[in-house]
Amino acid sequence: MKKFLMAAVGGTVAGIIATTQIAGPLLAQESARNTNVYEQLDLFGDIFERIRSQYVEEVDEAELIEAAINGMLSSLDPHSSYLSPEDAAAMRVQTRGEFGGLGIEVTQEEGFVKVVSPIDGTPADEAGIEAGDFITHVDGESVLGLTLDAAVELMRGPVGSEIVITVVREGEDEPFDVSIIRDTIKLTAVRARTEGETVVVRVTTFNDQTTPNLEAGLAEQIEAAGGIDNVNGIVLDLRNNPGGLLTQAIKVSDAFLEKGEIVSTRGRDPADGERFNATPGDLAQGKPMVVLINGGSASASEIVAGALQDHRRAIVVGTKSFGKGSVQTVMPLRGDGAMRLTTARYYTPSGRSIQALGVSPDIVVAQPRRQPAVEEEEPKRPRSRSEADLRGRLNNDSLTEDEIRQIEADRAKAETAARLREEDYQLAYAIDILKGLGALSTK
Repeated sequence: MKKFLMAAVGGTVAGIIATTQIAGPLLAQESARNTNVYEQLDLFGDIFERIRSQYVEEVDEAELIEAAINGMLSSLDPHSSYLSPEDAAAMRVQTRGEFGGLGIEVTQEEGFVKVVSPIDGTPADEAGIEAGDFITHVDGESVLGLTLDAAVELMRGPVGSEIVITVVREGEDEPFDVSIIRDTIKLTAVRARTEGETVVVRVTTFNDQTTPNLEAGLAEQIEAAGGIDNVNGIVLDLRNNPGGLLTQAIKVSDAFLEKGEIVSTRGRDPADGERFNATPGDLAQGKPMVVLINGGSASASEIVAGALQDHRRAIVVGTKSFGKGSVQTVMPLRGDGAMRLTTARYYTPSGRSIQALGVSPDIVVAQPRRQPAVEEEEPKRPRSRSEADLRGRLNNDSLTEDEIRQIEADRAKAETAARLREEDYQLAYAIDILKGLGALSTK
């Protein structure tokens, strides 16, 4: 409440100063505007009283007022809303990394619920929900006309219970139903592993765990590789990451930047703008980087991708990101509720806003759609023959046993890379880029 109070006092002082400097006609115009606002508030009070006294059924006054507040906020943009005490408590739990539900980040578009992204390893992800899917019905009930919070409330329920959502997906002729079992969602903010000589860091969300998990995971992989000299680069995988805390996006960007601006925010009042800069220190120690993004990469993910792209610290690969370039401030309200209000736009270091545009990859690489399992086994292709299969062939006398073993090891690595290309084409592409950069730097 303190922050809100200070803002209100500042506005009052500014109004007093302006009064001493402007002409009569402007004062009259402002007075008329205030009168109109008070008339509208009187109208609201009149409607409220008539509903309370004349509606066909008895109404809950608190719920009526809460609906009016939520309607006022949701009319501004898709990301401003009122949080009831229960919702505010759930949001605080979510930022700590554990909550109950399906495991999807959603927004609203054309009256329907749109999936920003499924969260890795959650019931929604395992059920095959994809970024860009539209949810039109929940257990047969249409979500058209509901507020986003009301639609989300329909999807909530006890852990272990079943929910059936109706999905409309681009490329599919008809809507289809997906059955999901609700579960407790435990977010692992960062997963790190090594593919060949490349460290792959998968960031699924930006919560309080993200930066510590990133630092620990990256250090562990570098140590397992025998030191940074044995690593050819880092892939930062932000695909289907719906965002989260702005502070964590800044820290993750700072982890790979030595200096310069990371992001700036600009609100309604230019004086309220903020600029965040990097501090010395690079967890990757200057090794080349690739950032993977797609249509499910939103908000904080776009801040990181935009910052590393503008500073030419990383090559951005994948498909265009979601395009959420606004900042929401959560303001506590009396009664333990909260208001989530869009208060600023953010801008990448080059000064570009990605609102509704998204981050464009340096290299566009689409991920092939999942193919349905083929019931009939495909006929085996005959194995191709080579010189080594011929009877009486000559031996290769120009290589030592160690050199032959190295060739065979390199061939095994290439076959592993080929399998990865079938499983995750975008990631394999990113790793190939770092291999190419490493090959160039050693010559």
